[in-house]
Amino acid sequence: MSKHPILWFYILAFGIAWLGWIPAALGSLGVTPFDQPYFQPLIILPALSPMLAAVVVTRAAYGKIQVGELFKPLVQWRIDLGWYLVAVLGPIVLLLSGQSLTKWLGFATTQLALQGEILPLAISAFVLSLFSNPWEEVGWRGFALPHLQKRYTALAATLIVGVLWGLWHMPLFFWKGNPMAEYPFLPWFIGIVSSAFLYTWLYNSTQGSLLPVTLFHITLNTFGVVISGVSTIALAILYVLVAIVLVITFGGNNLARWERVQAG
Repeated sequence: MSKHPILWFYILAFGIAWLGWIPAALGSLGVTPFDQPYFQPLIILPALSPMLAAVVVTRAAYGKIQVGELFKPLVQWRIDLGWYLVAVLGPIVLLLSGQSLTKWLGFATTQLALQGEILPLAISAFVLSLFSNPWEEVGWRGFALPHLQKRYTALAATLIVGVLWGLWHMPLFFWKGNPMAEYPFLPWFIGIVSSAFLYTWLYNSTQGSLLPVTLFHITLNTFGVVISGVSTIALAILYVLVAIVLVITFGGNNLARWERVQAG
C-alpha cells in the first residue's frame, strides 16, 4: 500500500461501498436472497467507505500515528467567516438558480413532489447528511485530493477525484425506488465532476480545512430535498459554468489564491 496509496484507497472505497449498495440494488429488483431484510444493515457501509479506506491505507502506508491527522481538518475552524457563508449559502444559491433555469428553459425534472411538511423532511435530510458527508470528505478531499495534488495540478487532481466520485455512485442508478435511479446519468455525471471544482476551491482556499467543504456538502444535500423543481441538466450547466469561472479566475495549477494543498 505504501507504493500505491491512491490506488489502494480507491479499491477499498469502491469495494466497501459497493458491498452495501449492490445487495440493495439486487434486492430492489427482487433477486433472492438480497431482498431479505438482514442485508439492510450493509447500507451503512457506503457512508463510511471513503473514511475507512483512508484510515486503512494511511495506517498501512504511513503508520498508526498519522491516522489521527486525517480527522484534524474536520475541526480546522480558524478560517475567514466568508468561507462559512460560501459553504452554507452557496448551495442554496445554486439550487435556487437551478430552479429558475429549469423553469426558464423548460427542463423536465425527475424530483418527486414533496410529501408532508417541509421541516421534517429538511431535518431528516440534514441528519442523514450530517452522519455521512463528513466521512466522505475525509476520504475524497482529506486523503485523495492532497495526494493527487502532490503529483498533478489542482485541475488534473480535481478531474480524477470528480470522475471517480461519480463512478463510485454507480450502483445507486440500478437501485429501484432510489431517487437517483430516475436521474439521467450523463447530465448528473457531468454535474458531479464539475462540482468537484467547487470543493477543491474551498479546500485549497482554506488551506486544507475540511469544515467548509463538509458544510457545503451537507447544505447541498439538505436543501436539495426541500428546494423542488430543479432539473439535473440545469444543475449540470451551472456547475460547468462555475468550474470554468474558477479555472479562469484562479488558474488550473492551484484553483485557489493560495498554493494547492499537498500531502506531506
